[in-house]
Amino acid sequence: MIFFVEAIASAILIFGGVFLLIGSIGLTRLPDVYMRLHAPTKATTLGIAGVLIASCIIQSYRQESLSISEWLITLFLIITAPITANMIAKAALHHEIAPIHRTQGQELIVTAKDRTPPPSEAKED
Repeated sequence: MIFFVEAIASAILIFGGVFLLIGSIGLTRLPDVYMRLHAPTKATTLGIAGVLIASCIIQSYRQESLSISEWLITLFLIITAPITANMIAKAALHHEIAPIHRTQGQELIVTAKDRTPPPSEAKED
């Protein structure tokens, strides 16, 4: 394999691995469910996209044609990660899982669950 292709794939693979590590550490270290949503939806999604793109580069070079399956998996993950995080947050709100005291925007939890506008917007009407 050409050194140039290996170097690009290795750099992207290391980039993805670093973001996967950061996302995994965030998932275990963040204190409540609302904060834990950020680690897999942001860092881990970017990390797995890096790994899949590196795989796409190597497979495209070996097959001498564009390997589209990795691109489709990456696109699917990037589209579905925010939707999944939204559903997890709604389930946590529905089950009234309390955030820790340091979480910002706690006054919005009741309005989000009841689907009412925040107090600042309700006063303007």
